[in-house]
Amino acid sequence: HLSYVDIPALRYVVDGVFVAKGEIRDWFLAGRMVHNMGNIFINRQNNRDIPRAGQEIIEKLDKGEGVMIFPEGTSTKGEEILKFNSSFLEFAAKIDLPVHYAAITYRTPANNPPANTVSWWEPGDTLVGHLWRVFQIPEFTAVVTFGEEPVQSTNRKELAKRLWEKVNERFVPVL
Repeated sequence: HLSYVDIPALRYVVDGVFVAKGEIRDWFLAGRMVHNMGNIFINRQNNRDIPRAGQEIIEKLDKGEGVMIFPEGTSTKGEEILKFNSSFLEFAAKIDLPVHYAAITYRTPANNPPANTVSWWEPGDTLVGHLWRVFQIPEFTAVVTFGEEPVQSTNRKELAKRLWEKVNERFVPVL
């Protein structure tokens, strides 16, 4: 997961909702837009909220909706993929759901400015400050690379490990 920019990039190519951290609901402007997309919010400071969110995920899946998660649980500079949190995959393991996966990267022409400008990773960086820098980029491209076959396991830790390995096979660092 590199940035909030991942959300519209993925929504452009995949029909579905996202599982997002609850704090996003309170973000200026973006919070309302993300909420209106039908996304599922989870309070990551409260482990008891995970089963509720899991049930909401299953309900969306039962209705035929796609559900997307960022199992790293945070955004990065794009140099590597962080370990996946297996708790985010509990719902999938519980019902032995095949999980499709993708890697995302960004490119800018002649790396000017660097593509990692799109990544929102610097501690203390505000949404508005980062948005301003992103809007200064004349052009950038999101590259989404999907895996060929879904991954499936009834063990959430095994599922997280295998998904991490598969995403890493397709991941291109953001430079």
